[in-house]
Amino acid sequence: MRATIRTYWRILAAGFRRQSAYLAAAFGGLVANTTFGLLKVALLFATVRAAGGSLQGYDVATMSTYIWVSQGLLGSVNLFGRIDIADRIKSGDVVVDFLRPVDVHGAAVVTEIGKSLFALIPRGIPSVLIGALVVGMSLPDDVAAYPIGALSILIGIALSAATVYLVVAAPGFWLVETRGLQILYMVVSGFLAGLFVPIWLFPGWLQAVAQATPFPAMLMYPVDVLSGRVDVSGALTLVAAQLGWLLLVAATGQTLTRAGRRHLEVQGG
Repeated sequence: MRATIRTYWRILAAGFRRQSAYLAAAFGGLVANTTFGLLKVALLFATVRAAGGSLQGYDVATMSTYIWVSQGLLGSVNLFGRIDIADRIKSGDVVVDFLRPVDVHGAAVVTEIGKSLFALIPRGIPSVLIGALVVGMSLPDDVAAYPIGALSILIGIALSAATVYLVVAAPGFWLVETRGLQILYMVVSGFLAGLFVPIWLFPGWLQAVAQATPFPAMLMYPVDVLSGRVDVSGALTLVAAQLGWLLLVAATGQTLTRAGRRHLEVQGG
């Protein structure tokens, strides 16, 4: 093995520490999360009440949980398409990374996971607490939902990092510019992940389109588990679906990285 689990643990910790240097940005993110959370409360609560107090299984309390948990995850689940390795591929600096005894794909994804985990502390968890205190929300009755929910969040974070690598970074081995892919990813991922409204409010055909992508597994599924909309059996089914998507995306990312390494040409002197 080129790298051990201990090596990747250190890479994870390095990503965590790197993100901890941006505390002012984290505070700004918390303010933004809270502000947009309150706007969504006004809009979605009005929608639920206009529907007679229940809309596709959402009442005011469960809608509040959806709003604040999804806002809390916004800083950790990568729906913006930014990943550091994309710039290194574009510049050719990734050649140095290929000379190191660490898998380029694995190291890039693990670094992003470390950064995302830190974001939960100053931005994610406080957002949820503010929502719970100011607005209130429903919580699962079964205590097993909480560890399953934590696992679901972790998988969602890992899946988002792996998907950004696959969609935005890896094509850089063949394309000169990938900013268009980043913008497309940002537009599509937030909508299909259920960031703006729950995907269960979509028409049936659009729900099917969303579930044919990995995006609901990044955000919607963890929210469903932590809001108590599904029982333990349903929560385990959602986690299994997340794992399936993670394995598929990670395997495809590995394949493209190996092909990209063979194709890579660095110009200049």
